[in-house]
Amino acid sequence: MPRLIKCLLLFLACLGVSTQATEETSQWPLQDNGLNKVVQWDHYSFQINDQRIFVFSGEFHYWRIPVPALWRDILEKIKAAGFTTFAFYSSWAYHAPNNDTVDFATGARDIVPIFELAKELGLYIIVRPGPYVNAEANAGGFPLWLTTGDYGTLRNNDTRYTEAWKPYFTDVTTITSKYQVTDGHNSICYQIENEYGNQWLSEASLRVPNDTAIHYMELLEANARENGITIPLTANDPNMNSHSWGKDWSDEGGNVDVAGVDSYPSCWTCDLSQCTSTNGAYVPFQVMDYYSYFQESQPNQPGFMPEFQGGSYNPWGGPEGGCPGDIGDDFANLFYRWNIGQRVTAMSLYMMFGGQNHGAMAAPVTATSYDYSAPISEDRSIWSKYHETKLLALFTRSARDLTMTDLIGNGTQYTDNKAVKAFELRNPETNAGFYATFHTNTSISTNEAFHLKVNTSAGVLNVPKRAASIRLNGHQSKIIVTDFSFGGKKLLYSTAEVLTYEVFDKKPTLVLWVPTGESGEFNIKGVKKGSIKKCEGCSKVKFVKEHGGLTTSFTQSKGVTILELDNDIRVVVLDRTSAYEFWAPAITEDPFVPETESVFVLGPYLVRGAKISDHKLSITGDVVNATSLEVFAPKTVKSITWNGKKVEAHSTEYGSLKVSLKAPKSVKLPALSSWKSNDSLPERLVSYDDSGEAWVDANHMTTLNPRTPTSLPVLYADQYGFHNGVRLWRGYFNGTATGAFINVQGGTAFGWSAWLNGEFLTSYLGDATTAQANLTLSFANATLSTTTPNVLLIVHDDTGHDQTTGALNPRGIMDANLLGSETGFTHWRLAGTAGGESDLDPVRGVYNEDGLFGERVGWHLPGFDDSKWESADSLSFTGASVRFFRTTVDLDLPTGTDISISFVLSTPSGTNKYRAQLFVNGYQYGRYHPYIGNQIVYPVPVGVLDYKGTNTISVAVWAQTEEGAEIGVDWRVNYVADSSLDVASFDTKDLRPGWTEERLKFA
Repeated sequence: MPRLIKCLLLFLACLGVSTQATEETSQWPLQDNGLNKVVQWDHYSFQINDQRIFVFSGEFHYWRIPVPALWRDILEKIKAAGFTTFAFYSSWAYHAPNNDTVDFATGARDIVPIFELAKELGLYIIVRPGPYVNAEANAGGFPLWLTTGDYGTLRNNDTRYTEAWKPYFTDVTTITSKYQVTDGHNSICYQIENEYGNQWLSEASLRVPNDTAIHYMELLEANARENGITIPLTANDPNMNSHSWGKDWSDEGGNVDVAGVDSYPSCWTCDLSQCTSTNGAYVPFQVMDYYSYFQESQPNQPGFMPEFQGGSYNPWGGPEGGCPGDIGDDFANLFYRWNIGQRVTAMSLYMMFGGQNHGAMAAPVTATSYDYSAPISEDRSIWSKYHETKLLALFTRSARDLTMTDLIGNGTQYTDNKAVKAFELRNPETNAGFYATFHTNTSISTNEAFHLKVNTSAGVLNVPKRAASIRLNGHQSKIIVTDFSFGGKKLLYSTAEVLTYEVFDKKPTLVLWVPTGESGEFNIKGVKKGSIKKCEGCSKVKFVKEHGGLTTSFTQSKGVTILELDNDIRVVVLDRTSAYEFWAPAITEDPFVPETESVFVLGPYLVRGAKISDHKLSITGDVVNATSLEVFAPKTVKSITWNGKKVEAHSTEYGSLKVSLKAPKSVKLPALSSWKSNDSLPERLVSYDDSGEAWVDANHMTTLNPRTPTSLPVLYADQYGFHNGVRLWRGYFNGTATGAFINVQGGTAFGWSAWLNGEFLTSYLGDATTAQANLTLSFANATLSTTTPNVLLIVHDDTGHDQTTGALNPRGIMDANLLGSETGFTHWRLAGTAGGESDLDPVRGVYNEDGLFGERVGWHLPGFDDSKWESADSLSFTGASVRFFRTTVDLDLPTGTDISISFVLSTPSGTNKYRAQLFVNGYQYGRYHPYIGNQIVYPVPVGVLDYKGTNTISVAVWAQTEEGAEIGVDWRVNYVADSSLDVASFDTKDLRPGWTEERLKFA
């Protein structure tokens, strides 16, 4: 050791500073990317503006909720849950309807408000632009014009692919560059590609470089830097086997500044039978070893998880409503605390808000819903998982010492019950300890009682000493703190979990919580006496002087207990149910939320924000039931407003203010009635004229797609610029034939039907797992013409392109062979989305429409004149065909409220062999496949729905058998909240453009 360092350590020892801690931390110097020191990192955590931070982030996708006015709602809920950060994928597909257009200006394609909201609300951002994002999106977020094969095999350094992604990537990069933390804004990381673990040609341990992948990453990184990105570039390994793009693992090209790993330890889908891949057979609540991975793969960088499982997606055939029982609040409690025990200090939950796959945004793996069992549901409501996540997020926001810890040990030696183990984390500078406790076998859910051996500044203690044992009841975990600093005080230990703390008027308020009915015990150093100021559900409260402070023990049933210690420390004790109703809104834009910059609020459904001005506390939020509201704030606060209205407040003896809030009035929706109907499959008739603009000749004899056609011409729909949903093929032939062999590929849950000269032949109905199906069509019962051309109509559905390497798998007719004919098909014509790639409706986007006749001519749009249509007493018909049903309904919902509405589709009769699409004011918001799937509830956001005007509701129903179809269409209110989010006052008319005569040319 150099003499200078020895002298420094001797000097520090004389000052009472631990030299051991200094030696340990000196092993891990802070790093930066050489462009700035605003964002730094080391072995322990990220550091922003010289402050260490626990990055607790949640993912949200703006393109899944195409109403910019509602982005505030989602981000306010993320902030209210205690998060410091959110992440979002940008979608190349959403912004680039064709290879000549990149649109970041129209409607919800303008992402600037997201950055501005982040600044206003005090949230950091992790930006994830792709180009590939996966996201269970159609082609993984690639624009579908990219899937033809004309741009190579994708995700490499092919110049054709490079020239394709550059315009989009340049634009999203340039926009982000204006909103970086280095310039006083809030973007802190910029992710390059997504789950691209391709740095090595074979096993990562052999370190044989994949030069193609490395060059591709270098191209993306260079573009980011050239277009102004100065914040750290990051990458997310798809699993713990890839070891790609981390500087600690190798010095090959393409490495980013900070590498991370994604993990989905539970089943990533609500169909548990599918979960047998990367992590082996699915075992509920079985955890994984991340600590060893980070020590091996990136020891000089923080434990960073750009994606950690926030839920599971619901596939075709999955259960209605997803799988909250499997991936709900118990999952959040255990797995997120497990990550802390593994020394993770940066994790982003995928998803925090899932949203919907409106239009054709979804890939074949999912149905319309992308609820993802996320903490914020797709109808924007919050549930127990949100609250359970909030309990930990608020703790990580306030636990500054947690951002710098070493793993001292783990095992059952810490407890007196071999069924329980603990991980001991310790801050080397402050000696604060964090004991993360779990069932030794986390997959079991027994009720285990135990005492914990902890190392404190008062020596080794077995806790609790006076309260009942600590418990892990079910799939639960607890983090027990020692020498925890709060507001200048020291919590020697607490067997109740710390929720948060705040300093009011230079006096700290500490908030603790326990599961309802359980006991807790804590000791605060330097305290000599305590008293009970409020006892709601508390019992067995005792105060004992020991260990240089005061030990307090208690049992807490449902309610709130207020304790006062030595007149300057207030302790709020909550049971779980009360903790779910606890909020700590920041009164600052600083994402760190300093210990004097928030207030505490108990009671409401949601607290969105708070501000203090001129002795007035202004609180915004939501109330769904009558409730009391209790506020802990500085003494300077004399009055309270709730959503801009003054409310009468009463002071309590322990220093809080209480008010009462009324429940909102209920809302009843008008009935959906007065339906009209029209046929939407004229293309089956021989007399139909397909020479118009809607149709193109399918006449390509070659393709660059890797799948070589087995019959010609090439009948891959994407080759002709039609990419979404339903496509129609008209195959012509002369003379007689006995039948046709038709092989169609459309993704899982797809289907197709065939008509010959207007007569129905048969259908492939589809199932939840089959992506390609062939049928031999018999013409034995059909009427053939020997004097005029015969027309075979094939209508096929498409549930989206596959992801990753499957993005190039074609959609359309793979094989078409006429049987019993000497000449075969003479030619084919194809129709799809009106205008193809022309971006005919840039507000709703190219993924919004399919190729049905009714869609092409705009029957789903507001303003279309259906006065000549026949009235429909019911939404039913017989025969294999397609019919459109339309109605209009007026809404006049109350202002000052947030209201969420869902449509509910049903099959009143036993006839379920049909497919249906729900359109609301022109937006496709439901794909209903009752023969295959179970989803019946389709939330539709305000903005798509007009809460103060006329709404056009349309349903396209495709009967796949001669039985025909019958569908029920209803709607319901999910919730009504008295809210600062006044959705009925949104000005969203620009999001609902109406019908124009231009549509008629696509008939």
